[in-house]
Amino acid sequence: MKILGPAMIALAVVTAGAAIAQNVPLYRVTVIERTVKAVNYQYRSGMPTQIDFRGTVLLPEGRGDATVESKAGRTDIDARFEHVTPPSRYGKEYLTYVLWAITPEGHAKNLGEVLAGSSDKAKLRVTTDLQAFGMIVTAEPYAAVRQPSDVVVMENEIRPDTVGTIEPINAKYDLLPRGQYTYDVPADLAAAEGNGKLVGMKQYEELLEIYQAQNAVQIARAMGADQYAADTLAKAQQLLTTAQNLEDSHSDRSSIVQNAREAAQTAEDARAITEKRKQNDEVAAAKAEAGRERDQRLKAEADAQAARAQASADRTQLEQERARMQPAATVSTQPALPPEPPPAPETIVVVEQPRNNANQEKRQLRINIYGQLGASSLETTDTPRGLLVTIPANDFNGRSLQPMVSGQLSRVASVIRAYPGLRVEVDDNGDSNSSERAEAVRAALQANGVPANAIIVRPVGNGRPVASNATPGGRELNRRVEIAISGDAIGTMPYWDRTYSLAPR
Repeated sequence: MKILGPAMIALAVVTAGAAIAQNVPLYRVTVIERTVKAVNYQYRSGMPTQIDFRGTVLLPEGRGDATVESKAGRTDIDARFEHVTPPSRYGKEYLTYVLWAITPEGHAKNLGEVLAGSSDKAKLRVTTDLQAFGMIVTAEPYAAVRQPSDVVVMENEIRPDTVGTIEPINAKYDLLPRGQYTYDVPADLAAAEGNGKLVGMKQYEELLEIYQAQNAVQIARAMGADQYAADTLAKAQQLLTTAQNLEDSHSDRSSIVQNAREAAQTAEDARAITEKRKQNDEVAAAKAEAGRERDQRLKAEADAQAARAQASADRTQLEQERARMQPAATVSTQPALPPEPPPAPETIVVVEQPRNNANQEKRQLRINIYGQLGASSLETTDTPRGLLVTIPANDFNGRSLQPMVSGQLSRVASVIRAYPGLRVEVDDNGDSNSSERAEAVRAALQANGVPANAIIVRPVGNGRPVASNATPGGRELNRRVEIAISGDAIGTMPYWDRTYSLAPR
C-alpha cells in the first residue's frame, strides 16, 4: 500500500523564527463555548459507557466514538475516529492529532496520539487515572505536548444511553494556553507542497516521528532553550541526530521511532524548563522592581520625617530667639507658626497608570500588585486564574493558621484593600472536600479589612494536584490553600503570556 507521506509533512520542518509578510488569524475554539460536558465514569463493574465524538467547525466531517469503562484504580478508553484528514491543513507546523482529557476544573491531560492511516481512520486504546473528564482532539506539532493548542477539531458528545453523571466543564479558555507550540513558518515554503515522493506506511511513520522530533527541537530553540535549558536541548538534538542517521542507514524501525520519540519528549522538557525559567526571571525582575519602589517610598518617608524634625527644631530656635530679644512685658505681635502636620499613615502605594492604553494599564497594574503580594513572603505566582498566593500545609496547625501566617496574610489583605473591585477565591486543596482551612484564611482576610462579599471559599479536594500523590512529599504539596485574586482591573491574561502568529495557509 502506498500513501503520500513526506509531501504532506516536509513543509513543517523549517527554521524557527523566520519572518513572514502577512499573518492570517486561525479560528479559535474554546472548551466553554463549545459546551463540552464531562462525564463522571463511576465505578460500575461490567457496565462500560458509550460516548460519541463530533467534529468542530475546523473539522466538520470528523466523527468517532469511544467505549469508556471505569475500573478499580483506572479508566480504560477505547476510541475510534473517522475522516481524520491531514493536520497540515491548519498550518504547516501541525503534524499530528492528540486526544486530551479535560477535568471539570479545566486541567488538561495528554491521553495519546491519534494517528490516522491511509483511509483517514484512527484507533486509540489508553488508560487514565482520571474518573471525571471530557475529551477533545487537537492538532499539534508533535505528540509529546503537555498542553492542548487551540486548534480543537473534535470533542466528545453525550449520547442518550451514556452511563454516568454528567458535569459541566468549568474550564475557561485562558486555562488552555494559546500558541505555546507554534511559530512563524516561511510563506514561500508553500511552493514545495506536492513535490514529495510516495512511501510505504512503515517509512511514513518513521519520517513522521522524525519530523515531529525536529519540530519539537526547533520550537524549544525558538523559545530560548539554548539559553535556559542548554543541556536538555543538546540531549534532544543528539537523539534527533541519532534517529535521522538510523533512518538514512535504513536501520531497524523500532530504534528509529524510539530515538525520535525520546527526542521529542526531551525537547518538550527543554521547552517547559525554558518557559518556567523565563517566568522565574520575570518574577525576580518584578520583585526587584517592587523592592526598589519600596526602598524609594521608605527613603521618601525618612526624608519627610527628617524635614519635619528640622522644621520643628528651626521653629523652636526662632521662638527662643524672639523671646530673648523682646522685653519680658512685651507681648509678641508675630503670628503663631502653623502646627506641624501629623505624619502620614503607612499605606500601600497605588501606582497611577497612563490612560492611553487600557490593556497596558491592566498589565502594569497586575505586575505592580504581583510585586506587592510577593512582599508577604508567601509563594506568589501569576496564573490564568489570577494572582495566586499559596499557603502550604505546614502553615496550618490542624485546621488553624500558624501565628506567623496571620501576619503574612495581613500584608495580602492590605494589598487587596488598596485596589477595590478585586475578587478573591480561597480554594482548599486536600484529601477531602473540607473547606475548614480555607475558612480560617477567609477569617484572617476579613479580620484585616477585606469585605466579606469579595471572598468566595471553595473546597477543591484532590482534583487539582501539583505533584504526584504516590509519595508522601507529593501529597504534602497537594494539601494547600490557594488565594486566587482576580478582577477586571488587572485583566485576564498573566503578565508573562502573549499571543503567537500562525502561518497563512
